[in-house]
Amino acid sequence: MAHAAPASGGTTGAAGTPDIFSARTHRIAKWAVPVGLGLVYGYWVAANRRDGGPITGWNLLLGFVAALAFAVVYIALRQLAPRMKREVHALAWTSFAGVAFGFLYSQTGATVLRSTVMALTVAAVVFAILFYRYYTREDAEGQRVS
Repeated sequence: MAHAAPASGGTTGAAGTPDIFSARTHRIAKWAVPVGLGLVYGYWVAANRRDGGPITGWNLLLGFVAALAFAVVYIALRQLAPRMKREVHALAWTSFAGVAFGFLYSQTGATVLRSTVMALTVAAVVFAILFYRYYTREDAEGQRVS
């Protein structure tokens, strides 16, 4: 069976692969992904905090503030991180993941020590994965290797 060959001169992504989404879709996703992730995170924080109890105004406020903080930090980090060296780039995302998970875990009523240990464990795993990814795909200045 014959398949159509990709059109020559088409837009390609960062890795040289064809870009199947339009520029408009990328612009929408640039804002929709952080907002969506922030809302999910905020709901999760509020759900952990109320622990099956009634939904209160303070619980809703906590959820929306957590969602806003998550989305703002995510957007800022996504803008700044690509300009960093690979080690700092990995550390920045590691810190974000560790703090986000630690706060989320602390809302379950766990002790500060337990929340810290869990956050550090998650951060260590995230750092190992991201450092490997950036080390194999970027040069020492943080520029993508083609």
